[in-house]
Amino acid sequence: MAFSKTPSFSGFVLLISRLLRKYYRNQKGLQRSLSTANSFNSQHKVKSQLSLSERVEPSENTTVVFNVEGSLLKSSSLFPYFMLVAFEAGSLIRALILLILYPIISLLSYEHSIDVMVMISFFGMKKKSFRVGSSVLPKYFLEDVGDEVFAVLQKAKRKIAVTNLPQVMVESFLSDYLEIESVNGRELKVVCGYYVGLMEDRSNSILVDLFKDENVSEDVIGLDSLNTSVAHRGFSHCKEFFMVNEAEKLKWKSLSKENYLKPLIFHDGRLAFRPTPLSMLVMFVWLPLGTIIAIIRILIAISLPYSISTPLLTFSGIKLKVFEPVQRPKTQSKTKGSLYVCNHRTLLDPLILSFGLVKPLAAVTYSLSRMSEILSPIRTVRLTRNRDKDREMMDRLLNQGDLVVCPEGTTCREPYLLRLSPLFTELTDDIVPVGVDTEVSMFHGTTSSGLKFLDPIFFLMNPTPSYTLQVLGKICGVSSNDDKSSRFDVANKVQSELGKALGFECTMLTRKDKYMILAGNEGVVSAGNKQ
Repeated sequence: MAFSKTPSFSGFVLLISRLLRKYYRNQKGLQRSLSTANSFNSQHKVKSQLSLSERVEPSENTTVVFNVEGSLLKSSSLFPYFMLVAFEAGSLIRALILLILYPIISLLSYEHSIDVMVMISFFGMKKKSFRVGSSVLPKYFLEDVGDEVFAVLQKAKRKIAVTNLPQVMVESFLSDYLEIESVNGRELKVVCGYYVGLMEDRSNSILVDLFKDENVSEDVIGLDSLNTSVAHRGFSHCKEFFMVNEAEKLKWKSLSKENYLKPLIFHDGRLAFRPTPLSMLVMFVWLPLGTIIAIIRILIAISLPYSISTPLLTFSGIKLKVFEPVQRPKTQSKTKGSLYVCNHRTLLDPLILSFGLVKPLAAVTYSLSRMSEILSPIRTVRLTRNRDKDREMMDRLLNQGDLVVCPEGTTCREPYLLRLSPLFTELTDDIVPVGVDTEVSMFHGTTSSGLKFLDPIFFLMNPTPSYTLQVLGKICGVSSNDDKSSRFDVANKVQSELGKALGFECTMLTRKDKYMILAGNEGVVSAGNKQ
């Protein structure tokens, strides 16, 4: 990342010192705010003896104003979300700095801890390329939503969110996945297209303007936490005010995925765990050792035969489970090999299948880096996206032996299957579907916006990465183009069989849909950044 137009390091130090001076200068102001909050509580109807769902009973005409971090999220710590920004949109160094300063940050007040984390996470980051708020953070926010408050919000006519977090961090999560009509976060200051790590002052009239809207009912309820009293001034229009405390939030259940208003099918980012301070410390300790282990695993895979490499890779921590029919499907054609059709989880799918079946396979992929092509122990061929040329090339490969293809065209981490390209159905009548599933504990082996040639390395850096292969019964393909609609029927049948075997839900989404959601493009990768 170029920083020629960004503030200098001395400017960064100056900004930190200004924040600390502001903190000590405003201690009396903070005490006055707390006094005001206590006065507010004595003037409004505050119920705290019963659970939230029992206390709050919004009607169809009720407007609910709620504090995101105070009453919607179960966890009181905002550190994981800023760590995701620092790690996924920034760098390892930025994430390490945030982790090192965490003990100091934890000693600051609620407002000032946010100011410092914003400074560390956003300073010098390019505004135009920031997509973590829509591609990474929604997954972690959704996993932290309390089921009780979610049920309350669903009963209300209109929901208004107020938060001390930057708008770019929460807007996509709240509007896209919870259908919140109005999201009122903090705007970040920008200089020459780069964030400078400071937030704009919140306008005192922001909620006043909202309540001038004729769509807002007179029955207004406020939800907040006892630990975030600084936001009380914005709830002056609330007819009733309900507070939640940490003890109550600990009893909340997490919102189940079945209750998501919009299914979370795509998400990006390398981290496969919630980045709490302790878990990030463990990751940084593991990182050097994990890198060495990944290199050793790669060397074993490319230099030793299957009979030796497979046990050694298992000993290194890789878990491989293969479920096959009692009798392997026999190839009917005497001139062509079998076509193995897999759903796509990582770039290593064809390689793992080759190890699982203990037989050499050729693989075709839509995009492959030169490094991955050189290091691959099996033959790999790039597809051109030209239908006629690709069909001719795959037909030639099948004449030489068995072939693996992933017709989804891109990877999907969640239990969903994307639409399968029907080209494979026209190549042979010996189609063998293979269900593929993976499990990781530390790093995801896929990315939509990062360096794709690192995908296999990140997957192999996990302590115990797991692969599960389910070889299904043979399905006949389409031997001719006489019935053009039948190729779609066969592709849909293969997708359906894979979904049943894996317990995944079938969708009509494509590679283009994924990249538009996560990266803002159609998934056409450059030559220097291919997977």
